Parts: sequence; C-alpha cells; structure tokens
Amino acid sequence: MSTNKVISADEAIALIGEGAVVTTTGFVQSCIPEALHAALEKRFVETGAPRDLTLIMCAGAGDSKGLGTGRLHHEGLLKRVIAANFGRMPKVAQAAQEDKIQGYNLPQGVISKLYRSCASGSPGLFTRVGLHTYVDPRLGGGKVNTRTKEDLVKLVEVDGKEWLFYKATPINVALIRATSADPQGNLSMEREALTLDVLAQAMAAHNNGGIVIAQVERIVAEGSIKPKDVKVPGILVDCVVVADPPEMHRMNYGVMYDPGLAGEVRVTVDSLPTMELDERKIIARRASFELPPNGVINLGVGAPDGVANVANEEKVTPYLVMTTEAGAVGGVLAGGSSFGSSANAHSILDQNQMFDFYHGGGLDLTCLGMAECDSLGNVNTSKFGGKLNGCGGFIDISQNARAVVFAGTFTAGGLQVAIEDGKLRIVKEGRARKFVKQVEQVTFSGQYAAQKAQPVIYVTERCVFQLTDHGLELIEVAPGIDIDRDILAHMAFKPHIHSPVTMNPRLFLDQPMDLLADLLNKNLKDRVSFDSKQKILNLNLEGWSVRKKADIADLKKVIVEACEAIGGRVNVVINQASCRIAEDLYDEYADMVAYVTKHHYGRSARYATSALTRQKLLEALRRRGLDTHVFANAAEAYDFLQREAAE
Repeated sequence: MSTNKVISADEAIALIGEGAVVTTTGFVQSCIPEALHAALEKRFVETGAPRDLTLIMCAGAGDSKGLGTGRLHHEGLLKRVIAANFGRMPKVAQAAQEDKIQGYNLPQGVISKLYRSCASGSPGLFTRVGLHTYVDPRLGGGKVNTRTKEDLVKLVEVDGKEWLFYKATPINVALIRATSADPQGNLSMEREALTLDVLAQAMAAHNNGGIVIAQVERIVAEGSIKPKDVKVPGILVDCVVVADPPEMHRMNYGVMYDPGLAGEVRVTVDSLPTMELDERKIIARRASFELPPNGVINLGVGAPDGVANVANEEKVTPYLVMTTEAGAVGGVLAGGSSFGSSANAHSILDQNQMFDFYHGGGLDLTCLGMAECDSLGNVNTSKFGGKLNGCGGFIDISQNARAVVFAGTFTAGGLQVAIEDGKLRIVKEGRARKFVKQVEQVTFSGQYAAQKAQPVIYVTERCVFQLTDHGLELIEVAPGIDIDRDILAHMAFKPHIHSPVTMNPRLFLDQPMDLLADLLNKNLKDRVSFDSKQKILNLNLEGWSVRKKADIADLKKVIVEACEAIGGRVNVVINQASCRIAEDLYDEYADMVAYVTKHHYGRSARYATSALTRQKLLEALRRRGLDTHVFANAAEAYDFLQREAAE
C-alpha cells in the first residue's frame, strides 16, 4: 500500500521545531526551493516560530536582494549559520557581522562533502583544504565574529603531515528540490539544471532521525519514474510540496525553464558576445594564454568569466573542457542568473562528486578573481571593504588546481583606461587599492602555494606578477605603462623586479589574436628548458600535435641542438600530457625517440595523464628495445630520475 506524502507548504514547514538544524539546497540562483523558504518566512513572521534555527548551506542560494535564503534574515529565526557564501543573503551576513548570530564561513566543497559525512554517521571530514587560510584554526577557524565560540575545525597531524578535521553537525531538516515526485516520494530531477547535493542532504537528515521536505514541480503516477531516474528514493522523503504558484519553481530567478540547461535537448547555442576591447578584455585575453590544450578548466565570477568569451572568439573552446563546481562538465557555461549550469553539458555530477574531483587535483587550471593581494601572494576574496562575501568554492579550487591564474583590475572603483595605437593609458585611477600591505583575510596562501611549487600568476590590465619563493615578482608590463607612475605608486609594497618584459602586443589590438595557433603549436624552442641545478632537460610537449612527418623532424632538430649545447649525455623529463600523435606516425615518432635516446639522452622519464597515451608510448618504444619509463605525473618522473642518479 502506498502512502501519499503530498501536503501543503505550510503543513510541511509546521513540522520544523525550535532550535532545529536545517539544510537547504541551491546554487547561486538555481535549484532553490523557493516555496519552502517563503513558507518558513511566512510562518515566522506570523507566529514567531520556529526560533533559533541553525542554517547549513553550501553555495549561496538567492538573488542578493531578499529571495532564497535571504528570506531568513528576520531576527530570532536564525541562531547560527554555517555557509560557504554569505553574499547571496546580505541581511543574514549583516546580522553575523553585527554579532547578532553565530557564523562560520567554511569552504563550499568541505560543506558539500560534510553532508556525506553526516549521512554515513562519520564524525567529520579529514582534508587538507583550508590549510594556511582563515579557516585554519591558527587563523581563526572560519569563525566570522566574536560571538561564535565553538571550534568546528581542528588541526591534526597524520603521518607527519598537517590536515584539517571539520566537525560534522547532525542535521534535523533538509529542504530540497526536484522536478517530479510520485505519491511515495520518489524524486526525479529531469527539468533541473543541476543535481547539487540533494541526495546527500536527504540521507543526512533521514539517518539522523530528521525530516526531509521536497519541493517539486509536479506529481506523477506511482511507478512512472524509472528506477535509474530516481535521484532521491522515497524511503528518504517525509513530505512533498508542489510549488504554488509555478513561479516558485523557476529554473532560476531569470529563467522559467531552459531545456538546454536541463539536458532535455541539445540546443543551438548563440555565440558568446564579442567583448569590446577594454581593461576586462585585456585581462581575459592575457589569462587565456595560460589555457592548457585539452585541459579541464574552472572559471570564477567577475573578470575570469571573460576567459570563456575570449576562448569562444578565438575558436579554442573545442580544445578545452570547462567545468563548474556545481557539477557541470563540458558544454557552454552559462552566466548571469544561470551561473553554474551549462548548455549542452557532457554530464552533470553531484556537487560533492565534483569536489572529489577538484580536491584530488583533477583541474588543470583555474582562473579566479582577486579583491586583495599582498607581497606574499596571499589573496582575499571572502571579506573586504566591510562586506562578508564568503569564500564559496574558492579555497577548494585554488588550493588543488595544477595551475592558478588570479585575474582582476589593478585598482577598483572607477578605473578608466584608454587603448590607443596598441598602448594602454590610465585615464582615471580606481579609488581602492588591491595590492595591499596585508590582506584582511587569507583566502589563498601564497606561501603555502610556493611550498607546493604550484604555478600561480596574477593578471591585471597593466601588468602581470608571478608567485615565487620570495613573494610577488613583476614579470610583464603593458605597453604605454610606466612602472613607477602606474604600478608602484598604487601598491602598498614593492614587488620583486628583475627584468620584466612587455605584455604581448596582440592583447591591445582590436583584432583576433590567433590564440589557437599558440595553444596547439607553441614554438618548439620555447618548449625546451634546462634546469642547471638538477641537471635535467625539460621537454614540454603538453598539447603538442604530431600531424605530419615534418613535425617529428622539427622536434628532433630542437632536441639535438639543445643537448649539444649542454654537452654530453643529458637526463631528460618529457611532459606528454594531451600530446596528440597521429596513428600513422607513431612508429616514425618512436624511431626519432630511439635515435635521441641512443645518441643524446642519459636517463629519461616521460609522463602523461592519459593511461591510453602512456600505453601507446610504451608499446611503440619497447618494440624498439628501449627501456623507457612513462609515469602518470611529473612528480613520479622526477622522483625516478633522482633515484636513478643516487644509485
């Protein structure tokens, strides 16, 4: 016998008791159970109950004006908030800043994965995400005010390495959202742009003896949802609320429904608009030169999202895989109210699964914004200018990507520039400095990144810095910019300056840059470098394409010339990640490798992230009697050479 779980929003919200720990779903403006938030606000305003709730949420869920979780700002309704983003609920953020409620600002991926910890009965989550940032107990433990006393983050040591332990908070109520529900409460999400953490949140509440309330668009007949389409099984769901009016179940606040974002159909996507040549486009263009061919990419909001426009304009998008922390893989990333979703996505992961991928080092590159930066390379995006915005997924992403580009204007608040004859001129300087003596809050630790040898650059419209062991170094300056007048005069510290070069002139011309040629066919001589300390020749073939015999001949010439210039046999590390070799040229390529190995190489090690690429290389080289070694990453390749040298 089935049990009909469909009730009204008011009836469902009446089940929430005083002091309950409530979690809700939503990402920016998408997948928000608006009808449930509205009913909770209505009940509290009319009755004063429930009081003293703890709100746990992952990403920001609202329009920054009062919808979504912004409805829950009424004094007395909330006692504590644990969230990654406060910017989407400014009145709640204000209450936290005024010490009216307790508040914790923790990384988005950490909170997302803590739902699973709660569901499985684990006491919390061990991770290195957050070390040396403001969520590290040594720098505040993620507490946003003096009223917040309990420690939710502990520093621990495992096998001689520092880790953070995030304490799980048992959940009493989960407010989730889906598209369809049958009378038993089985939920499917066919018309949602994202799946987020609804399953983990439902499990977390249910397994703690709590209540799961699901907002849906429609009720379907029992048994009509295919088993594999059930995202949340009815055994986890206590009650179902049909959104009324339907506008309470918009795909996001700006879109009622978009079948392309839901993956229901593949749509013809209009080309992203061509950006006018201004400071924002200069930044996006320069950041685009860092894009690795065939790389997996994440772009932040603000200046970084212009990278997608430039990539489209320069026709390099097919050679990249864009992702969002919300779970979208591939396709054309959406902006505005649809941020976080993707049209024609290759796949949609649960948010916690995407953060598994990010935390494990799956991102080849991320481009993120920066509000403040100091001499050590620390970046602040979470709390500045009197506002508590929160870190969102910034810490999860920036600490674990293989390479990081921070992008933003050099100053903020009224900056005006002119681009004339390929040169940049500052017409009016921004009111606020971004390069400060010390950031207000450490959202990204430059010193920690330097210790890990993580490649990091900082891109502005007038110059580029890179992170070194000693802090920021000025490496590029825009044509027309005077270092003393336009850069140093507007910094609270002096960066290291050795021999900065001029930024690529193509950045400042209102015409295509031919970025595709750079992406796929980087000058071979620029791909070779010699580490004089380790006595290792580095050959970077990442993204290189072998499409004709002449490509192999050119590479052979460059290798031979480099080895002869060094003299004697040379130990070599070759990066073959995303290296494309035409099937009919594998044997000829292997013959070339056999030649340079016999005549010029000492010990050699290769690495490629693709298991298929590694296997093909091994087979082709071993057929020629070469005792070669192909590893999965650079660290393994270098470790091998060091062990060989020590023997």
